[in-house]
Order: sequence, then C-alpha cells, then structure tokens
Amino acid sequence: MSILFLLIAALVLIYFGIGGQVAAVVLVASALVGWFEDGWHFASLIVGGLLLAASLAVVLPGRLRRERLSRPLLSWVRSRLPKLSETEAEALRSGSVDWDGELFSGRPDWQRLLDAPHGRLTEEERAFVDGPVDKLCAMLDDWSITNELYDLPKKAWNFIRKEGFFGLVIPEEYGGKGFSATAHSEIVMKISTRSVSAAVTVMVPNSLGPGELLMHYGTTDQKQYYLPRLAQGEEVPCFALTSPVAGSDASAIPDRGVICKGQWNGEEVLGLKVTWNKRYITLAPVATIIGLAIKVYDPDQLLGEEEDLGVTCVMVPRALDGVHAGARHLPMNTVFMNGPTWGEDVFIPLEQVIGGREMIGQGWTMLLECLSIGRSISLPALGTGAGKLASLTTGAYAGVREQFGRSVSEFEGVQEAMEPVAGYTYMMDAARLLTAGMLDRGVKPSVPSAVLKYRNTDLMREVINHSMDIVAGRGVITGPRNFLARAYQAVPIGITVEGANILTRSLMIFGQGAIRCHPYIVDEIEAAGMEDENAAVDAFDSVFYAHMAHTTRNALRSFVLGLSQGWLEPVPAQGGISRYYRQLARFSSAFSVLTDVSLLTIGGGLKARQRLSGRMADCLVHLYYASAAIRQWHEDGYPEDQRPLVEWALERSLYDFQNQMKAVIDNFPVRPLRWPLRLLVFPTGTGLRPPDDRLGEKVAMSIVQSGPPRDRVVQGVYRNEEPDDPVGRVLHAYRLANETRPARDRLHDAIRKADPDELQDVEMLMAHQREELVDWAVEQNVIRQEERDKLVEALEAMYDVIRVDAFDGKAIESLARCSKGKLKEVERP
Repeated sequence: MSILFLLIAALVLIYFGIGGQVAAVVLVASALVGWFEDGWHFASLIVGGLLLAASLAVVLPGRLRRERLSRPLLSWVRSRLPKLSETEAEALRSGSVDWDGELFSGRPDWQRLLDAPHGRLTEEERAFVDGPVDKLCAMLDDWSITNELYDLPKKAWNFIRKEGFFGLVIPEEYGGKGFSATAHSEIVMKISTRSVSAAVTVMVPNSLGPGELLMHYGTTDQKQYYLPRLAQGEEVPCFALTSPVAGSDASAIPDRGVICKGQWNGEEVLGLKVTWNKRYITLAPVATIIGLAIKVYDPDQLLGEEEDLGVTCVMVPRALDGVHAGARHLPMNTVFMNGPTWGEDVFIPLEQVIGGREMIGQGWTMLLECLSIGRSISLPALGTGAGKLASLTTGAYAGVREQFGRSVSEFEGVQEAMEPVAGYTYMMDAARLLTAGMLDRGVKPSVPSAVLKYRNTDLMREVINHSMDIVAGRGVITGPRNFLARAYQAVPIGITVEGANILTRSLMIFGQGAIRCHPYIVDEIEAAGMEDENAAVDAFDSVFYAHMAHTTRNALRSFVLGLSQGWLEPVPAQGGISRYYRQLARFSSAFSVLTDVSLLTIGGGLKARQRLSGRMADCLVHLYYASAAIRQWHEDGYPEDQRPLVEWALERSLYDFQNQMKAVIDNFPVRPLRWPLRLLVFPTGTGLRPPDDRLGEKVAMSIVQSGPPRDRVVQGVYRNEEPDDPVGRVLHAYRLANETRPARDRLHDAIRKADPDELQDVEMLMAHQREELVDWAVEQNVIRQEERDKLVEALEAMYDVIRVDAFDGKAIESLARCSKGKLKEVERP
C-alpha cells in the first residue's frame, strides 16, 4: 500500500508540474511515511529510495549539490551532447523559435496558436495582386516561353521592372513596395499558377540575395546606392552560393577572397582578389550584380593578426574584367535564367563587402538568418500554387470528362486520387499562411522554414502525380493545351534546390530543431562549452534539474494521455474538434520524450542516425501541419462547409504521425529501450486510422462541385475562361457543363432509353456529331428548343477539353529550328 501511495504522490506532483521545494518536501515525507507504514520492506525501500534521492537533489544545499552531483554530471553530459561544428553552432544561434518551440515542449499552448496575428493583405497589397500580378499573368504564354522563346517575352521583362516586381520587399523609402511576407507569398503563388519560369524570376530577387542582405546588414551608402536600383530593375541581382564540390555542405565552399591592395577607379585601395566557380545560380545569365559567398583570407595580415577570416558575402559587378556569366542551365524544361558563374583573381574594394569591413567573416550568420526568410516563402508558395492549379483544373476536368455516360468524378477510383489533391492543397496553403504570419510578426523561423520547404515541395509532387493519374492521356501529351506539364516537370526543382529534401529531412529539421527548439539543451551546451569550470558548473546546475523534471513530466504525460486517449488534457472548445486537440497534445508529449531519450542515449551520434532523425522530422512535420490546419480554420471563422477538409487534414496528420513514431520506436538504436518506449507512447496500441472513405469522398468532391469549399482550396489562382487558353479551356467547359447539367442529364437518360434499332446511330452522333445529336434530342422532345444552342456549345467545349495536341512533320521541324543554335554547352575550363 505504501508503494502505491509513494507512486501516486510522485506521479501527481510530476504530472501537474509542482516542482521545486514543495514537491521535494512532499516526496521526502511520502518516502519516510511509506517506509514506516510498510515495516521497512525491501520493495518500499527501493521505490522510496529513488524518490528520496531525486528529492534530495533539489533540497540539498546549493554548494553541496553542485560539487557532489552537478560537477560529475556535467562531465558525463559533455560526453553525451552532440559535438557541434562552428557552422552548426552559428545555425543554432540564428533565427527564432515560435510555434515549433511549443511542439517540442510537449505541452503546446493552443491559445497562443489561435491568438497569434495572422498574415493579411493590406488594401495596397490586394490591389497589386489583383492588378499588376493579373496583368503579368495575362501576358504569359507558358508553351511559347518554354518551347519557343526559352525566356520570358520582352514585354514581360519590361513589365516586371516597370511595376516593381523586383522590389516587393524593399522598403518604400528606397523605392520598393515594402510589402509583407504574406503579400510576397501570395504574389509568387499566383504567378506560379501561370508560369513557373516567371514565378522563379520574380521570387529570387526578393528572396536570398543582395537585396535582402543589404536591407538587413548593408551600410548606409550601400543601401542608398543599390536598393533603389534593385527596386526599379536597373540592377538585376543574383546570389551565388553553390559550388560544384560543395552543394548542400555550403560551409565547405572553396571559393575565396584574398585581402590585398589593388586599383579601383584609378586609385589604390584595400580590397579582395576573388576567385569563384559557382553553378545552379538563378538569374546569373542576366545579373548585373553578382552576390557571392566566399571564404576570406588575409595572409599578409593587412586587417589584423588573423589569417582565416571566415565566410563573407560580397557583391561583384558583372561588368568587371574576368567575370564570367551568361551560359545557361535548363532546369527540367523551365526556362528561368539559371547558369554558372566564375572568375579568377577579380579585384573588388572592401566597400563591396555586404555590410562593409566589419561584416567580414559574418557571412554564414547572415545567410542562415536570411535563408530562413526566403525559404519560408518562395518554394512553399510555388508548391502551394501547383496544388491550387491542380485542384482547379483537375477538379473541373473530372467533373466535365464523361465515361460510360457518367462524370468520371463519380468513380470511386478517381475520387480516391482527387482526395489527396484537395486535402494536401488545403494543408499546404494553411502551413504557408501560418509561417508567413510568423515572418510578418518579426520571427525568423529557421526550423519552420525547413519544415515548410521540405513538406510543401514533397506534397507538390504527391498532388501533381495524382492529378496526372486523373487527367491520364490528356496530361502526358505535351503541347499548348497541356495545363499540368510544366508543374509536373518542375517538381524535382523545388525538391532539390535551397537544401535538397533528403538532407533537409534527415539532418536539418530534427537535427537542428531538437537542440534549437528545446527549452534546456541550448543552455546546457553553452554551459558545457564554458572555459571557466566553476562558472560552467553553476550554469549547468541551474538548468539540468529543470531539464530532468521536464523530461519526467512529459514521459508521464505521454503515458497518461496515451491511456486516456488525451481526455485528461484541457483543450479549446472552438470548432468542435477537441478530440483532435487531445491527440495532438498527447503526441507532442511523446515527441518531446523521444527527443530527450534520443539526445540522452545517442548524443553526438545522432547526426549519423539519419533514418531516426528523418522519421522524427516527419513527426514534427505532421504536428506542424495539423496545427496549421487548425489555425487556418480558426482564421476563416470555422465555416461548417470546410469541416471535411479540416478533419481530413487532422486525421491524415495524426495517422501519419502515429506511423512514423511507431517506426522510430521499432527501430530505435538502443534495443532495450524499445519496449519501454512503446509502452510509454502507445500503452493501448496504435489505434488511429486514416480518413475513411466517406470523409474522403467529401474532400474529393470539394474541388469538383462549385461552392465555398472549392473556392477556398483554389483561392489565389490566376484564372480566365478564354476557350483558347490551356486553363481557360477547362474552366469554360466546366462552367457550361454546370449550366447545362439538367439538359445533359435528360439527354443521357434519353440515350439510355433509345430504341435498340437507332441506338447505334445515336452513339455515332455522340462521338462525332454533337449538333446533330442535340437536334435528335429536340425531335424527341427531350431538349427544349431554347436550350439547344447552349447545350451544343457545352458539348463542343466538353469535347474540346479532352482533345490533345498533335504536330505534323513541319511543326516538329519548326520546333527544332526554334531550339537549334540557341543552346550550347559552356562550362568553365
């Protein structure tokens, strides 16, 4: 009985987080009472002894605890903590922690999520999205761009410059638009639904590059000179980071700058001789100012005693002798300007260092902080745009396309493919807006940016692949009519650039997040790294026991919430989704426990355990996207017609979390811990299921049937209904099909009931002579005369939707002539 009393006392105190002196005194008293009542039996001594030891660690005098417990513990912890390179240490110091920190805490504050300001467009931003952005989209013919011009049309380039598309985020005082991150994201997303090539052209100058770096770190003179020129398109920027031998490992760049004296504008000045060889650099072929990440060396010690000064960001004018650019890469048949750039011993003065002389060696920190901003916007917006375009067109096409006298959208197999198209698009958009809202609040979300880039580009692949399955032969024939080809071809680009998804998942998200977002690990690492041993022990003593209490509390929470399926957790009542909140709270605790156990048992070996790290990254992804779906529904005012989308997103996320967490435990490197972890996280088993077929059908049909759910999913897509436009053709037919549905239903019913003797003739009319078919229906009194012309127009449009492009020999020769001679291989010798 005393053992039970001791355990209950301990568990209650731990679960409710009653810490410090009060908890310790209660536990000591419980242990003593338990021993006395139980006659000092062995089992009671063991349990009580453990509680007593833990409690004494809190109530011992500070000096005694530090010397007897904290000092030896610090030595042990030093051997377990991951060894961080200088680059990794800088990565941990950069950026901010926001909702990701709540998820790592094990006890997320849901009200904080709901109350956080959401990104909204101002009237000026909305006018720009509905005005210049639409005008730009209208002048873009993607087939011509990618198969004839191999470039944006000249009028589009001029319009982009004139309307300030290169200065979206540059402050108004420097001639830019000064738009929010949310507006930046909306603009890139809408353009991407028309042309990936144009979207990338616009997004790069507003993302990582000279402009953003200058805004945050530039000198006054640099800002005043360059920012107005960049905002108006007088200067076209690029930023070159990737080297052939240093792709994802940007810290290993071989490109260098040597401090020396040289001639600049007829005077001898102190500067750098820069040598570089970069590739995959967007806008490099047309850039007038090239941003470079290089390592700076001072062998003659002209700036001080140090010779290796570190990674530095500089600007090199394209017009300088020895600068090579202009050759092009062609990324998967998209034709945004991308190519190599190189130079050898090109001299630039120190004033071309971004931020001036004092920022030499600070380049890596600069890049990390700015990358978290750009990576939160550009590619996630492009991925969401692809999802919205697929939802708009595939949903319409499935509604229009008929087989066996029925719309293919009624086939369960097609619905099964449409379900993730709609559901994942909603999730991508919700996560995009949640993260853009963070940026607008001044957060620099280093971990969420990696989560968003990885997941949105991966879901883009899922959505486009499912859409291609639905559209089938209509999607695989390339030509001016194809509305999915460019998005399909562009999928690998987003997955590869700005940090390849494999490494983003297996190294960055959890590898950095486990430390960066943990409430105690960073403080412990800093304590372990202190040179003053006494100061290190003091710092460690102040945080380590709180960390142990945090881990113990989350372990208990995970077990109790697992047993109760989260029912002991107080959660918001808004929206009637309490059961999902409770499961998310339960899984957040489990995620926190697995994070601590992994760090404690694997320590510095975590970087090599990339399957574990990748699965834990996926767990965080599912928690984050479920949170985003909740936040978006809250922002939209909990419209009931969107409930299927939200519940699908939550059930999908929870089910996927469960499976990834189970895989983590089943393959945990320390085998003896597998069954205790399984008991702790899944005490009643893995009972969650994916969204059922009934819910899946509702989600699938949300992008087929006109109404608020479809409008919400495709919100932000550029659209028209011109019958000669690849997207407009589908939407034109979709509108006419909906308007004539009663008449078409009567027509199909009449065909099914037709006399067998004339059925063959009617079927021939259906296939080839739609006007004659309608006239037959008028004769049969199935269609009214006043319905005839509209129905003929609808049937013609519906047939036109399924037509594909075909090229005769002369057309193929013409296409070949368009490309012949335009492209040649140019590489650095």
